Amino acid sequence: MMHLVEKVVDSYNDLFINQRDPRVDGWLFMDSPWPTFFLCVGYVVLVKAIGPRFMKDRPPFELRRLLVFYNAAQVIFSTWLFYEIGMSGWFTHYSFRCQPVDYSDNPSAIRMAHASWWYYFSKFTEFLDTIFFVLHKKNEHISLLHVIHHGCMPMSVWFGVKFTAGGHSTFFGLVNTFVHIVMYIYYMLAAMGPKYRRYIWWKKYLTNFQMIQFVLIFSHAFQLCFTECHYPRAFMWWIGGHAVMFFFLFSEFYIKAYLRGSKKFYANGTTHLSKGNGTLTNGHIKHANGHANGKANGIANGYSNGHANGHANGRLRSNGAATKDSNGHVPQTEGSFSVRARQLVCMTLDTSLE
Repeated sequence: MMHLVEKVVDSYNDLFINQRDPRVDGWLFMDSPWPTFFLCVGYVVLVKAIGPRFMKDRPPFELRRLLVFYNAAQVIFSTWLFYEIGMSGWFTHYSFRCQPVDYSDNPSAIRMAHASWWYYFSKFTEFLDTIFFVLHKKNEHISLLHVIHHGCMPMSVWFGVKFTAGGHSTFFGLVNTFVHIVMYIYYMLAAMGPKYRRYIWWKKYLTNFQMIQFVLIFSHAFQLCFTECHYPRAFMWWIGGHAVMFFFLFSEFYIKAYLRGSKKFYANGTTHLSKGNGTLTNGHIKHANGHANGKANGIANGYSNGHANGHANGRLRSNGAATKDSNGHVPQTEGSFSVRARQLVCMTLDTSLE
């Protein structure tokens, strides 16, 4: 037994001392995997247990301005990371076929190592995505896919920076930061309110975009199976395997959300409501059951289960009483119902994809 323990300790020391990239020694969280591991575990506990319990009997926080600022900051941060990773190698001298790690103190190699660490750090800032969901009481968005994606990434990137702060695997960071630029632009526009929703008609394609990135990443990684390259094969399998896993997770989400959605799905710019009860086309309501004046399947003029729905400051309310909209007018009925319905549908489509 003692011999087995000694062998495990020796293997650990050989891996984390002899096989490490010495250039990252002393960098924040780089000397040991445990701080990153415990932060990831703490994140999961916070967003799945502590946070929802804390918010259970509290109203959602109003976070619109904070969300706009946060997402704008993430756009800037992701743009800078994309530029640094690109200019450190991928836009200059890196080979897309095979790129060994440059462990020297060459300025471009050091620049790539720093960019890799900042990319690792960005995975912690993305924890705020989920924390904002908790504070907004949008627990339905905190799916298994979301938690796995955010909870695993810091630990995964830590190994990359610790042992290969540069080279072939940094292609993952290049593609991922570009996707995040687009993704956080979407989140920023969504947080700015209903009047900006017309600019995010491409929400459905954001998931396609994310799946394309995973195809690019695992294709780029697994090509090393067919060529000689002085790059650690373990990281090829690690990165390629993660990309395959996330591709199938995102594919499952896409199928459930857009191909099998029971409530709504997009088709050529048309939103179909559940089970054929109504179709929103070019801002007009058509009903298959022959009822007019905005009535569909027992729902009339925005009333459902005895509640009157109205708009106030861009938020949907259902409180048993009719409320005025933001410009002080009571929501119109009859002829203008199609406009209100379109606004309602647009508001309900504001969900997050990460």
